[in-house]
Amino acid sequence: MDIAILQFINHQLVIPPLDVAMATLSSWAAWWPFIVLAAGLGLCFGGFQARAMLVVIGLSVGISDGLVCRNLKHLIARPRPPQVMAGVRTIDLEKATPRILAMALPLQVRISAPESPAVKGKSFPSSHSSNCFAIAAVCFVFYRGRGWIAFVPAALVAMSRVYVGAHWPSDVLAGAMIGIACGCLTYWICAFLWRRFGQRIAPVLHSAHPDLIES
Repeated sequence: MDIAILQFINHQLVIPPLDVAMATLSSWAAWWPFIVLAAGLGLCFGGFQARAMLVVIGLSVGISDGLVCRNLKHLIARPRPPQVMAGVRTIDLEKATPRILAMALPLQVRISAPESPAVKGKSFPSSHSSNCFAIAAVCFVFYRGRGWIAFVPAALVAMSRVYVGAHWPSDVLAGAMIGIACGCLTYWICAFLWRRFGQRIAPVLHSAHPDLIES
């Protein structure tokens, strides 16, 4: 099933504009300046709930990426599709500074050949998927009516990792589940700690905002 879904997404959905879009979505280097800018604006000009959400997002991504996914990658050591399977299209943006400018340049497109001898990889789980779904889960918890929209870019990033040949479908599915779990668990822990100890740490702020989510 993993191979069939990979081949469908990686081979059958191929059109040039989608190549560019998926390679861009899959490139953290292209997007981190905008993410940092958005987070900075939220911290400077957002209200208490927006700032609390950004703090929880930062913690959840740290747990998801630095603690869970990194250790699982080393423990499971699953090779990436191009390392063990012939004919996988790997797509990446050309080098550019800032990286987002690479959208206007020809893409790096290669066709894989299996590596020999067998190698250990870092395919499972997908950190991109885990981090994006952790962010989406926290956004949904804080802003239920509108927060679900964050799952749309998260799903597109997860799909892009299969499209560009970087991950197996099961990698991104596991990453999504890990991210949602980390996002929700981090929120629940932070909300409990704020209710329990917020009065001691920041009594004035806690009196105005006894919960992380405004009622």
